[in-house]
Amino acid sequence: MYNTIILIYTLLIRIASLFNIKARLWIKGRVGWEEKLASGTEGMKRVIWFHCASLGEFEQGRPVMELIREQRPEYSIVLSFFSPSGYEIRKNWNGADYVCYLPADTPGNARKFVSLLRPEMAFMIKYEFWYNYIKELSLRKVPVYLVSGIFRKDQHFFAWYGIFFRKMLRMYTEFFVQDSDSESLLRSAGFSNVTLTGDTRFDRVRKIALSSVPLPAIEEFTQGEKVLIAGSSWEKDEEIITRYINNYPGLMKWIIAPHETDEGHIERIQRLLNLSCVRLSQYSSDKASARVMIIDSVGLLSSAYRYAYLAVIGGGFGKGIHNILEAACWGVPVLFGPNHGKFREATDLLKLGAAFCFTDYEHFADITGKFLNDRTLYEHSSAASVEYVMKNSGATGKITDFCFNKVINN
Repeated sequence: MYNTIILIYTLLIRIASLFNIKARLWIKGRVGWEEKLASGTEGMKRVIWFHCASLGEFEQGRPVMELIREQRPEYSIVLSFFSPSGYEIRKNWNGADYVCYLPADTPGNARKFVSLLRPEMAFMIKYEFWYNYIKELSLRKVPVYLVSGIFRKDQHFFAWYGIFFRKMLRMYTEFFVQDSDSESLLRSAGFSNVTLTGDTRFDRVRKIALSSVPLPAIEEFTQGEKVLIAGSSWEKDEEIITRYINNYPGLMKWIIAPHETDEGHIERIQRLLNLSCVRLSQYSSDKASARVMIIDSVGLLSSAYRYAYLAVIGGGFGKGIHNILEAACWGVPVLFGPNHGKFREATDLLKLGAAFCFTDYEHFADITGKFLNDRTLYEHSSAASVEYVMKNSGATGKITDFCFNKVINN
């Protein structure tokens, strides 16, 4: 049944590729994968394989890869992606020796892929559970680790029909989980190979903040004013935020960094605004008086948060919020929409008063107004954000200590 579903899924992607660019990249990127993998890994003697679904999961795996690169240079790192949104952005990342797409999870593909790669260990990030690949690694006695795993009672692993999926879990060597709820859930299901390490993203965002350099164009644009940054925004987020900007343009400077940076999306944001704005790619000093800037490129958002007074994190009116820790590590209070239940850090920051959820324009306006008018509230929220990130850092070292030394320093 599982293999049939994989074949059907692949067929549907092929059909979608006729009119969808991401589906087309998904198919094109896997053409000739055997030859590419053999050529790209030729000469590698000791290989560690990391697999991420997309860009978000890459950011969770990245600290572990970087620490292994630093401490264990004798290993070669191979990084695979499932999604074009991860691969296309990180295909030239120099932290890995080879970057590729993961072929569809069929028995034949898994057998060929693992045979060519010959990994000494494999790391799957957060939600990556591919049965045939995990089985092939298990048959070859290759340790398989889940990094920054998070489990919930409503997942199919724990349902009455979840025998097949639990069978796959039993092939993992160790689960490095984010929270105590995940640890308890796995242990109650009979798994003892569970270690509570926390989320590696805390280490990543701290490193970004510590190594961040000024962004001259954004620094000049902000001119020392308070700034609200809308990060990884989607259409519903943008409709609420731009309405507020149109009503109160002089309250702050405004920066919008949409999740999708294609021309159509950028133009849509511009149409929503009743005042002039400037794109970062077109910025010059004579445009510093503009009230709104649109970041129309990727890779700058995490560093841009250093200029923020408030941050609105997108995705809360869709499938789920994006990375709120990138803003929180700078001591920036975060706001987001209602779909945040799957994100532990959102729940934690809400409880600490470092984050606030809004459901509509009126709610958003009320929260923003409070932060602008209540300095005590702002300072409490800012301090709680920084303390939370500091307190939860350290997962990366625990993971590498376990994998290479079989020791966890509690």
